Amino acid sequence: QVQFVESGGGLVQPGGSLTLACAASGIIFSREAMGWYRQAPGSQRERVATITNTGSTDYPGSLKGRFTVSRDNAKNTMYLQMNSLKPEDTAVYYCNSAWSSRWWTWGQGTQVTVSS
Repeated sequence: QVQFVESGGGLVQPGGSLTLACAASGIIFSREAMGWYRQAPGSQRERVATITNTGSTDYPGSLKGRFTVSRDNAKNTMYLQMNSLKPEDTAVYYCNSAWSSRWWTWGQGTQVTVSS
């Protein structure tokens, strides 16, 4: 059974930083391109970052320079370092395959709230 467990969210002030983690099980993690996604209240889920199995990364233009995705295949874990956080980054953050055609069941996500 495929399972993703996201962690590391919380309340942070504007300009602050957080690092999220995604622990994966039930898949051969080292072979999978993975992605971070987020969903704010009343909005559609959007892609935040993707990383291939070999470590190549991609971000939407609006997030380049502030977010950094990485992975540790030995730990079946992916990370998202978020810097210079803004109130509009407030959302529930999820991880899953980088390809929508391969999406598995979504995890619970981790809440990130950016507020003073």
